[in-house]
Amino acid sequence: MKPVRVVQIGILHEHAHGKMDTIRNLPELFEVVGYVDDRQFACAPYYQLDLERPYQGLKQLTLPEALDDPTIEAVTIEVPNNDLVPIGLRCMERGLAIHLDKPAGEELATYKKLLDGCAARHLPFQMGYMFRGNPAFQFACRAIREHWLGEICELEIDMNHNYGGEDYQQYLRNFSGGIMWNLGCHLIDFVVSAMGRPACVTPFLKSAPSDPEEIHNNGLAVLEYPHATVTIRACSRCGRPSRRLRVAGTRGRLDLEPLERFDGQSLEIQLHLDAPADDYPAGHHIVRFPPQTDRYAAQLTEWARVIRGETEPSYTFEHDYIVHEVTLAAAGY
Repeated sequence: MKPVRVVQIGILHEHAHGKMDTIRNLPELFEVVGYVDDRQFACAPYYQLDLERPYQGLKQLTLPEALDDPTIEAVTIEVPNNDLVPIGLRCMERGLAIHLDKPAGEELATYKKLLDGCAARHLPFQMGYMFRGNPAFQFACRAIREHWLGEICELEIDMNHNYGGEDYQQYLRNFSGGIMWNLGCHLIDFVVSAMGRPACVTPFLKSAPSDPEEIHNNGLAVLEYPHATVTIRACSRCGRPSRRLRVAGTRGRLDLEPLERFDGQSLEIQLHLDAPADDYPAGHHIVRFPPQTDRYAAQLTEWARVIRGETEPSYTFEHDYIVHEVTLAAAGY
């Protein structure tokens, strides 16, 4: 089949350059028509990254040109966070397949309007939560869902980092939900996929030591389930970023650290089973996954196949709604 004709709307989102690199590396799936430089119209705060390199050699379009071209089939929306859903609504109304980066705004109703509109129009829609194509996360999700570890007692996961310097802290100042809203959503997507909607969500929004209290760059959220608690952490002032996952159940445990890596080394899950599960006997196992080369390729490959009618999406509109509902609660909205 012919490649999907796609435009990237926006270059200001934190993941914008990575998404463009990926779709340009998948020429059998995507024909990149061009990109829209949202510095022309962006209203929301953004954290500035590399705004030039990924777009060299591509045609620059205006937003009306991108929306009015009848040959364009799909858009990746990479505008600043609070512009994502408004631009998504315009693309939905034009009947375009949408890949929307995260997080989906600071309220729920407008996002629901976007989801409902895409569902009614049968438009392929994909949220850009970055761990969806991570094989270690997929393995962990299956282990939880299929009760390899027994009934889950606790799950701990974090998105700690120390990049961005003072500019990043000032960027987070713009959002009352801070880093939990901006980054915790990636982890909540995984937790909801593995365990469903929590019964209760309690946020703890703090500033890191020495930062003003209105900069919520040190967050914790506790998600409660009938017999389990989930703790999600995100801090942008960690001296040694960990980004780890730990799951403990009545018949085993699972550990993943780091959550991803692009240094040519394998991701490894430490899996301990008290009883056999699937093809794994009781005991301790090191489960290795091939080295990662592209964070977004698996996810965007699925999106292209959904657009072509070759497969069904892995995530439902209902799931995406619940993830944002929980994200907003975890970020204190």
